[in-house]
Amino acid sequence: MPHTELPTPSVNPAPPTDPVCGTCALNHASQLLSLGVDVSGHDHVVALAGNPNTGKSTVFNALTGLRQHVGNWPGKTVIGAEGGFGYRDRRYKLVDLPGTYSLLSTSEDEDVARDFLVFGRPDVTVVVVDATRLQRNLNLVLQILQITDRVVLALNLVDEARRHGLSVDERHLARELGVPVVPMAARSRQGVPDLLETVERVALGTIATRARPVHHGDVRTERAVSELAHRIQREYPELTNTRWIALRLLEGDPGIERAVTDGTLGRLAAPAASTESFTDRSGKTHS
Repeated sequence: MPHTELPTPSVNPAPPTDPVCGTCALNHASQLLSLGVDVSGHDHVVALAGNPNTGKSTVFNALTGLRQHVGNWPGKTVIGAEGGFGYRDRRYKLVDLPGTYSLLSTSEDEDVARDFLVFGRPDVTVVVVDATRLQRNLNLVLQILQITDRVVLALNLVDEARRHGLSVDERHLARELGVPVVPMAARSRQGVPDLLETVERVALGTIATRARPVHHGDVRTERAVSELAHRIQREYPELTNTRWIALRLLEGDPGIERAVTDGTLGRLAAPAASTESFTDRSGKTHS
């Protein structure tokens, strides 16, 4: 594979943030605002992802109740929802991403979901899957695990699966994926308390999750990915998903190339929030 030049970055400097939790999403709150999400008044940010028709909206409603609102993502025709919930003594902002089958940036929905996971860096990503169609749903799960390992798999519709004579060994699935799996029947709120506890433990780092990077059999390809990932890591030391970004750059992903050249990666990698103004989905301007 020919040598790939890393696009010239544009970095916007920013003042320092509270160093107590260097990996928390709140430490890049203005980057989240640029994605249309205001996290003020919350301790953690949770993304909700999944294929269409997995019961993702039911999970969202079970967690947030009436504490939610809907609006367009900035600059997009895609509608998204966000809400909040409390658990023990902490407040969580829950962002419902568009239902997608992949993150390969072939539609606006995929762009929105991918950009939030990469640039928003939520503290936890809950991926909702349908226990009756698990194999079909795992493609998106594996793609998300290339971006972040701070994942909880919500194995929804286990009641429907049982009615069809299907069963899933959630412990084996958790071992294979390297992330916790929570069986659920969200319509009856079965599993919701377990999901809340698991989200908290991943957010606080008391559950050890592990990334599962995809390695290519071709030695030259693997070397090119590794070299580019190291260069990105040197340029943006705060990023945690440099291998995935390197893969997308090598494949010519226009969204990732644009993020490098327009300064999005630079803003995220800076050890503080940007001071520029953003308008969130409610129309409120923040500085």
